[in-house]
Amino acid sequence: MSLNIKQTLTDFVKYTGTWKFWKELIIMTLGMAVTAAAVYYFLVPSKLIIGTISGLSIVLTKIFEGMGIYISLGTLIMVINIVLLILAFLLINKEFGAKTVYTALILGPLADLWAKILPWDAKNAAGEYILANPNPITGSASIMGDPWLDLCCFVLLLSAAQALMFSINASTGGLDILAKIVNKYLHFDIGASVSIAGAVICCTAFAINPFRMVIIGLIGTWINGLVVDYFTATLNNHKRLCIVSKDYERIRQYIINELHRGCTLYEVTGGYSGEKSIELEVLLNKDEFSKILAWMKDEKIDAFSTAGNVSEVYGFWASGKRRKQLKEQIDKR
Repeated sequence: MSLNIKQTLTDFVKYTGTWKFWKELIIMTLGMAVTAAAVYYFLVPSKLIIGTISGLSIVLTKIFEGMGIYISLGTLIMVINIVLLILAFLLINKEFGAKTVYTALILGPLADLWAKILPWDAKNAAGEYILANPNPITGSASIMGDPWLDLCCFVLLLSAAQALMFSINASTGGLDILAKIVNKYLHFDIGASVSIAGAVICCTAFAINPFRMVIIGLIGTWINGLVVDYFTATLNNHKRLCIVSKDYERIRQYIINELHRGCTLYEVTGGYSGEKSIELEVLLNKDEFSKILAWMKDEKIDAFSTAGNVSEVYGFWASGKRRKQLKEQIDKR
């Protein structure tokens, strides 16, 4: 066991010296800074209960207070996150869990940092609040002065941060862990997973909020899932390119030798001519897709091509490291 721990620490030290580690650390920090801003400026003042762990903790705090039991909001958030982090390690993977530990730990401090830099309840020289307006439903403070505007701003910021984190196999913590579990085991889109997990949490707000505020929260949770799917598809968008051409061998060689990608060949029969030919199918990122189209145009290759968007790829997909190894194998031939 001690050898395994020592090896794990050695591997971690080596990993911290790579560009991948520092790039992902920067992305996680920026993503959580955006999340903290969304929570601090649009969730806390208006008291909107969106389907998040913070929202669930607010509800539980009020319920416990009604029972004469006082538990701080921070304590509840920490306890729930610990349980979810354990689930992340056991049910998803260690990399996802380790990254989520970092993001969960910095959310609170970053929210406090926003409070020091630009507090939402700041007063001007006349002693009047300059950022907060009353929520017409609850009477509580509101940055935008309208719960729907607060909701839109919160969802846009949070969804963008969630999609960014999911793209590097991390999360903003809390609800994202439940969404990732639903996504992995039930195979729902990540946005649908966020909506399902969030809706269950959001319904707990019936215990403390007016009916209208709960409905706004549910709508916000649903919209959040849609926007997460949009941002995720944009960040992870790939192209499935299908080409029918007599020059399929030249195209295949270009894909393998220049793009360092694999491809699949199918024998097809033309429905009009009855002629047999070869269809080539390849999955590419945006840059590779543009390159091969430009190359086919420059080489005046006669081909019939179709392309479609692919937002998620499962199984083998040649990463940068794998593609480098493939190139080295090709060069040795």
